[in-house]
Amino acid sequence: MPIIWPDNLNKKIVDDIINAAFEEDIGKGDLTSVAVIPKQTYFMGIMSARDEMVCAGLPIAGRVFELYSKKIKWTPRASDGDKVAAGSVLANIQGPAIDLLTAERTAINILQHLSGIATLTRLYADKISDLDTVLLDTRKTIPVYRHLAKYATRMGGATNHRMSLDDGVLIKDNHIAVSGGIKEAISRAREHGLTNIEVECDTLTQVIEALEAGADNILFDNMDTKTMSKGVAIVDGQVPTEASGDIDLKTIRAKAKTGVTHLSVGRLTHSAPAINIGLDWISKF
Repeated sequence: MPIIWPDNLNKKIVDDIINAAFEEDIGKGDLTSVAVIPKQTYFMGIMSARDEMVCAGLPIAGRVFELYSKKIKWTPRASDGDKVAAGSVLANIQGPAIDLLTAERTAINILQHLSGIATLTRLYADKISDLDTVLLDTRKTIPVYRHLAKYATRMGGATNHRMSLDDGVLIKDNHIAVSGGIKEAISRAREHGLTNIEVECDTLTQVIEALEAGADNILFDNMDTKTMSKGVAIVDGQVPTEASGDIDLKTIRAKAKTGVTHLSVGRLTHSAPAINIGLDWISKF
């Protein structure tokens, strides 16, 4: 199967990240590989899953090898979004041994990190797959890696929330405090021509205030399930609702059952463990 580049993955951003990773990891060159491996040695190998996982980043891993050496041939055996068993072959790879070993760590690091995010996201998504609530990610990502991390959550079954601060309006507690209140914050946002204004509410009193002030979306922040249910009843379908805070695999289903429109989970990107992926050499030729 050839490398198919996803339409919603920006290749320039990816290439910039890969090149920065090369500079960080390779430096002036792979001293060990150059010293111990004859220059003309070629190897054939497989990249495989050591754990059950949801794939994310296979085209990026292939791009890593492509950018480092045009002599490396990368053939994926799975697709991003696939759930695969431990031991599954993810890709076949062949080419100059020194080049492969030099680029290996960058490719695996990215693939392990993104597949870890996709795998954790799928666990959350499966918990509420039969309900109407939509799972969202957040901006709680490793700096510079957001484009990749949010791609990975999509592969796991989540919907992207704001990609950046210019990608939507969310009036949070500090905005409210500094501006002098919810009504004032919303009014100022409107004066700046902003639309689809979401307001973070810590209490039911704030929910009522935000609705009366014309909020377009209500975010229940760190509310327990009972309070959230009351908030959903107060909103009564007038605007979409979202909940965040204290949402884990044990609580997500109960929170979704309140009828909230969206659930945003920071753990998807800030706490996902990397998946164990290996690159094993199977033949010398």
